Amino acid sequence: MNVIRRSRLAAAGAAALSMLVSACAAVGPDYKRPDLLPPLQHRWAADMETAATLADTPWWQVFDDQALQALIRDATAHNMDLRVAVARVQESRALAGVAKSFLYPEVNLNAGYTGSQGSRNSQPPGALPGEDRTFNNTSLAASVVWEADLFGRLRRSNEAAFNRYLASEEGRRAVLVTLVSDVATQYFLLRQLDLQLEIAKETLAINDQTVGYYNSRLGGGVSNKLELDQAVANRSVTAASIPDIERQIALVEHAISVLVGRAPGAVVRGRALTETHLPPTVPVGMPAMLLQRRPDVVEAERLLVAANADVGAAKALFYPTINLTGTLGGLSGDFGKLLAGDSIIWSVGAGLFQPLYNHGRNTRNFEAAQARFDQAVAQYQQAALNGYREVADSLVTIQKLALVRSEQTTGVAALEDASKLSRSRYDAGLANYLEVLIADQQLFQLQLELARTRGDELQAFAQLYRSLGGGWQMEPTAGQPVPVTPVPAPPSAPAPPPAPKP
Repeated sequence: MNVIRRSRLAAAGAAALSMLVSACAAVGPDYKRPDLLPPLQHRWAADMETAATLADTPWWQVFDDQALQALIRDATAHNMDLRVAVARVQESRALAGVAKSFLYPEVNLNAGYTGSQGSRNSQPPGALPGEDRTFNNTSLAASVVWEADLFGRLRRSNEAAFNRYLASEEGRRAVLVTLVSDVATQYFLLRQLDLQLEIAKETLAINDQTVGYYNSRLGGGVSNKLELDQAVANRSVTAASIPDIERQIALVEHAISVLVGRAPGAVVRGRALTETHLPPTVPVGMPAMLLQRRPDVVEAERLLVAANADVGAAKALFYPTINLTGTLGGLSGDFGKLLAGDSIIWSVGAGLFQPLYNHGRNTRNFEAAQARFDQAVAQYQQAALNGYREVADSLVTIQKLALVRSEQTTGVAALEDASKLSRSRYDAGLANYLEVLIADQQLFQLQLELARTRGDELQAFAQLYRSLGGGWQMEPTAGQPVPVTPVPAPPSAPAPPPAPKP
């Protein structure tokens, strides 16, 4: 009867404590998003009215090049940095599960055997003459330990770990966004170098014809050695540019190969640079949309929420800690009677721990948590500012490069005409070869600059797509894309369980 009465009292006490814990709010401040005061519109944005954004368009529609799309698919399936990011998500998910486990009771099973022999020559003797001096005991017991989270230390720790897990998922998305942009940027740079190489080879062929032409004139006594030397020198300048461009092409191919997770090698090309055009208008949406779309900004906010929860967990260390323990099992010298009624053992206990003096350890820990929270606020604000800046940088780059390209296109057409006119004047004896040489050199350099501007313009477009937070959407039928980890709702602390019944 006493056992039953004590068991009922323990259960009633645990139920009362359960209601008390449920009613207690976790100490520490609840998270409130800082007011970042985003600008009303992006600087240099052409369309200020629409809320639509380029970032909502999947990458396989933005980058309309089959070869580029194949490279992006390979990169999302085999890139090593992305694999590391996925593993970090798995690690953070596991650590969040560890933090959540402390909200629940810990149940352990203990089994043991002890054997001993008493001495008849001890004072007093461990065994009398004629008595058995050996003792054998077998024990089997289950124990339960549970911390009553009255002041929310465990709940705050669980909140912090869960938000770090969510931050790692946003970090994976950020790696994916950067990866799509990097592959596109390197591909456009490769196509730019291909165009420059094509221009250099075509110019070299013209220079070879010119050298042969003046060499023949010199042999016929019509020209002089100075004109031939100038033609040869001009050819050498063009020829020297070809191996340098080929070197740059190889380096970019190697970079793309690493991005797609394979050894350095050749890269398949698709659409030519001159066949790739930017849309006339690029919708960028509102600046406030970056706070929800850009993974690095969302990641910074998740880390801010975690730091806020850490402040609450540090504050809870100033308050008492209550632990409930319970044990139920059997102890018997005869293994066959281990679970008999007379062998049953049980215990129920509660303990309270209140820190009184630890030389300011908890105070300093709380101050450190507050300082980490202040750092997280500044990092979140900086991430948002970087987002605004990167979008503005890309927009102004696209706009100004379009004007540069227009002027360079006009200049190339004029120099092509000037080159033809200078040759006609030279053949008619109205000009010397220096006029032809200057026109050819200027045309070659401006053609290279125009190719570079075309490549820079497309690269800036890829950077704008990344800056807006686009590129993380996965094509449903594309190869083996990295799966998007579903984001569950934050866990709630479970109700405290009753004490174990004997």
